[in-house]
Amino acid sequence: MTTTVHVRGVDLGIESFGDHDAPLILLAGGTTMLSWPDALCERLAAGGRRVVRYDLRDSGASTAGDPEAPAYTLRDLAADAAALVGTLGGGPAHLAGIGVAGMVAQVAVLDHPEAFSALTLAGTRPVAPGPVDDDLPDHDQAALGRLFSRPQPDWSDRDEVAEFAAAGAEVLGNDPGAARETAARVWDRTPGDDPQVHAANQLGMVFSRLDCRPRWRERLPGLARPTLVVHGRRDPFFPVGNGEALAREIPGARLLVLEECGTAIGAGAVEEVAEAMLALG
Repeated sequence: MTTTVHVRGVDLGIESFGDHDAPLILLAGGTTMLSWPDALCERLAAGGRRVVRYDLRDSGASTAGDPEAPAYTLRDLAADAAALVGTLGGGPAHLAGIGVAGMVAQVAVLDHPEAFSALTLAGTRPVAPGPVDDDLPDHDQAALGRLFSRPQPDWSDRDEVAEFAAAGAEVLGNDPGAARETAARVWDRTPGDDPQVHAANQLGMVFSRLDCRPRWRERLPGLARPTLVVHGRRDPFFPVGNGEALAREIPGARLLVLEECGTAIGAGAVEEVAEAMLALG
């Protein structure tokens, strides 16, 4: 079931799976909810969980402003996650964030520990967008050069956008067919016909403009929730050393490296990821 929920003065697009009375797993989109594969949501629900995936602000069905100048911060997105648990009921929740939403998830559990019982971090890192700490691997520059040197598509053309995503998936270590399908679905869910808004939804551009201060990495040793860190071995955007650092710095965290995956959770990894998340709580 897909709908919107009003929290903290904004509407957040959500989709629910499973029994309403089951323990809640909240999946923060990176930036849209479709970053979390349907098959994973369905498998978690079959494992006895209520699964809710949602769009961050300025993506999908959530409240849209100006993605080039967001009037909110990373802390606001973290507070949205905690407020969403309260509105949905059934908390504390197992919170999961993928990609840039993994940054949201870290801050949410650190700032609002009462709302969350467990944490899954997929394909993310312990610092904000921008210059990386000296001990962390930065983006693979050759891959980023290939990714960002491509001609931009006509963002108002659904087919062009889908093909652009498929070509980018090859650079990011992902399945081009799955990326093409997801991009088309993201395009269909984007409100209006403004090409800039379509581009922002596809690329998660808001995070390049977001105020992510203050740092949170130094607080990770105090994160007292069961944690799973999932990372693709082939991820060139946030190389696997970032996931390894998270697993070292969060007490008791388990690291699950997906040998054949890049930035996305591929179809072949769904069962392994689901089992690890269900074991966490």
